[in-house]
Amino acid sequence: MATMITGEAPESEPITVLYQDAHLVAVHKPSGMLVHRTSIDRHETRIALPLVRDQIGQHLYPVHRLDKPTSGILLFALDSDTARLTADAFQNHQVRKDYMALVRGWPPLGGIIDKPLAPRDPDSRKRKKRPKTPQSAKTLYHRVAQTTVPVSVDGRYLHTRYSLVRLRPITGRRHQLRRHLKTRNHPIIGDVNYGKGIHNRYFREHYGLERLLLCAIRLSMTHPITGDPLVIETEVDDDFRGIAEQIGLQGSDQ
Repeated sequence: MATMITGEAPESEPITVLYQDAHLVAVHKPSGMLVHRTSIDRHETRIALPLVRDQIGQHLYPVHRLDKPTSGILLFALDSDTARLTADAFQNHQVRKDYMALVRGWPPLGGIIDKPLAPRDPDSRKRKKRPKTPQSAKTLYHRVAQTTVPVSVDGRYLHTRYSLVRLRPITGRRHQLRRHLKTRNHPIIGDVNYGKGIHNRYFREHYGLERLLLCAIRLSMTHPITGDPLVIETEVDDDFRGIAEQIGLQGSDQ
């Protein structure tokens, strides 16, 4: 029997625990929080791993990535054997992850983005001496809702279009969803690396946007120890939903 856990997005500390058993714990990571400390972000004080460790009183093993600006489901293992098996499942693409994003424009109703991406160094400050060979990268997408804002944000059109898009990466390249949407001219709102500054600025000035509007909302896999189907779900954060609703987008919980 599948285990279905649905949790509310967190509004304040402590971090919301979405699922926990003897082997795994899943939480809803807020946008702007690192998973674990890195040499690049030594100044950061709010790190998910030690916060969750202290909150549940157990040692944690990270098993996958979730970018600092991305919110949503973050899974940890509670022992080394589970960590190894779970990390292998992620590495072998045996875990399904769904995301919700608010993007510029109206992409097609659904489809697949099949565009190779060159590897990116986690430390963007490092200069690359030679281009790296692009790797296969595929993303499924489905447009959930669309709206038109009666404002000429970029000065080209009288109105501006935005959409909610549900995304499922088939591969796991660094920043894959953000980079793929940029290649389709539908960048995620709030993306300071791959987005459009004029749209980010509009949302910041009119809706108080201070984050990337990308949230990991569903994770499904075979439990690495019990062998049972495991499904974990959460809702987009309140600030994400609030901005979407203000511009007439419904369906962020789909």
